[in-house]
Amino acid sequence: MAFSKTVVEDKIEVLELGQIQVRTKTTVLEDGVELSSSFHRHAMDPCSYNGSAWVDTDISGESARVQAIANATWTDATVAAYKSAVGTG
Repeated sequence: MAFSKTVVEDKIEVLELGQIQVRTKTTVLEDGVELSSSFHRHAMDPCSYNGSAWVDTDISGESARVQAIANATWTDATVAAYKSAVGTG
């Protein structure tokens, strides 16, 4: 019996205002047969307001694939639209 675990980003979605949702699937296998799986999701906004200024979202801890999507998606126009929709609280 050989057990193994795989973790993959199986879904990356971009929402209307540029938010990115990343779903990670963790699968436990025994001899190549899936015993169980679970999902984790996290989301990122293009920027956030800290009470006095807008701050770009740090994506340095994300996979290269997610970083590439964020860099392509978070254009000046997308960020401006996000800021306009969210406001400053």
